[in-house]
Amino acid sequence: SEFHFVLPTDAEWPQGLASLGPSEPIGLWVRGDISALALAAVSIVGSRSCTQYGSYVATEFGASIAQAGWCVVSGGATGIDGAAHRGALALQAPTIAIMAGGLSQLYPRTHAELFRRIEVLGALVSEAGPDVVPLKHRFLVRNRLIASWSRVTVVVEARQRSGAIATAGQAAALGRDVAVVPGLITSPSSRGCHHLIRDGAVLVTEASEVFELAGGDLPRHTPLMGD
Repeated sequence: SEFHFVLPTDAEWPQGLASLGPSEPIGLWVRGDISALALAAVSIVGSRSCTQYGSYVATEFGASIAQAGWCVVSGGATGIDGAAHRGALALQAPTIAIMAGGLSQLYPRTHAELFRRIEVLGALVSEAGPDVVPLKHRFLVRNRLIASWSRVTVVVEARQRSGAIATAGQAAALGRDVAVVPGLITSPSSRGCHHLIRDGAVLVTEASEVFELAGGDLPRHTPLMGD
């Protein structure tokens, strides 16, 4: 598939990235529909080793956000990221995966089919050149793009020390809203989420609450939790 290189001067450039100041990328490599980059978006992040509950919630939020005409942005990883992307794709809606490595080195390999579907309906994005290997530090650098891309970052399930918590911190530092889904107080998988809520992040239990933060409207009824 062909690669596009999008510059800050292009109409498709995501406006949110300007808030990064000097660390705004000089350009983005894209596979898929470059017009998806300019869509109003909500970022969804969370644990790679998520629970069944976390996966369910991320899929539901991804679908509800897509249903409202917003683009779901995440990192393409296993766990919460993949579930959020799948929720959007289930509605044939665009979703964007912001990758840590180059777009010829898609990781994880187990998501090859998911990435193919994302490329058809939305876009795969990276600031790294096509053949750059996704080494560990690149994930941390990549997270600032997820944080700045959207008006709101939703944390679905996150342990205390995790990339998702770091992304939430970056979003808050940029003046973005951070929305957090609570879990069981006994679940280590949600410990980071509960710390974020205690520190002032907004607790959300359904997608409509995310849209109150984003300043958009959601259809009055969204299917969630056994409706």
